[in-house]
Amino acid sequence: MTGVHGYFPPKSATGASSLIPSPPWHYSGDLLTIEYRTDPARVRELLPEPLEPAAEDPGAVALIWADWQSCATGGRELLDPVLSQYKEAFAVVRCAYRGRTYSRCVYIWVDKDFAIARGLHQGYPKKLGSIHQTRPHPYGPAPRIEAGARFGATLAAADRRLAQAVVTLREPSETGGFVNGHPMAHHRWLPSIENGRGLALDELVESGAASFEGGRPWVGDAELELFEAPTEELARLEIHEPIAAYYRQVGVVWDGGRLLESGTSQAR
Repeated sequence: MTGVHGYFPPKSATGASSLIPSPPWHYSGDLLTIEYRTDPARVRELLPEPLEPAAEDPGAVALIWADWQSCATGGRELLDPVLSQYKEAFAVVRCAYRGRTYSRCVYIWVDKDFAIARGLHQGYPKKLGSIHQTRPHPYGPAPRIEAGARFGATLAAADRRLAQAVVTLREPSETGGFVNGHPMAHHRWLPSIENGRGLALDELVESGAASFEGGRPWVGDAELELFEAPTEELARLEIHEPIAAYYRQVGVVWDGGRLLESGTSQAR
């Protein structure tokens, strides 16, 4: 019998139809990160067992816009840009597992199907959205990476705007923020095909960058607004206190994670 091939469905005789290739996955991106504090109870309600709130600053949130180019080893997608370019916006909080602090993405929107597929594999709760951010450029009217530069960012989903921001850079920084600075603790969930049988896949996993490089971060201030929407709950992470905003160009390699626990979730 002839087998079918491909890392991810759809599988075929050649594997060329697979939505995503096998890792490692390589990323180059421009990140706008806005950190603020919300009600810690609103973070706690997004943490399923066995995760607990972070011991320090449990209400800290990072809302991040990212303009990515990504590829598998060999980089062929970079020469067919529709397969490499995408944008995303995501909300990150911090949590604790067995005394160790983790970051956790609680909401995320992307604008390409291959990015959704990678999220399913990694445990990111990705949904389709419309994401835009100002791009820097050394010529013309676009902002340079310098003091006073201003960047806009917007997020919408299902025809509703969910967030908008303006970031003004102030000075170089030693850090790009602290909320998204830990390994990720995510759940991989898949309901059973049989009604009433719970979860067929139930894993708490840890993952992070296999390698990382980045330009000098810049810190600044942000004007951030969140908006209510019928099918989204980002606005529940309401802004109580601004922390800071950051811009940074990065390069990241992702090459798998490790299983922390399986079969212990209370999710339904």
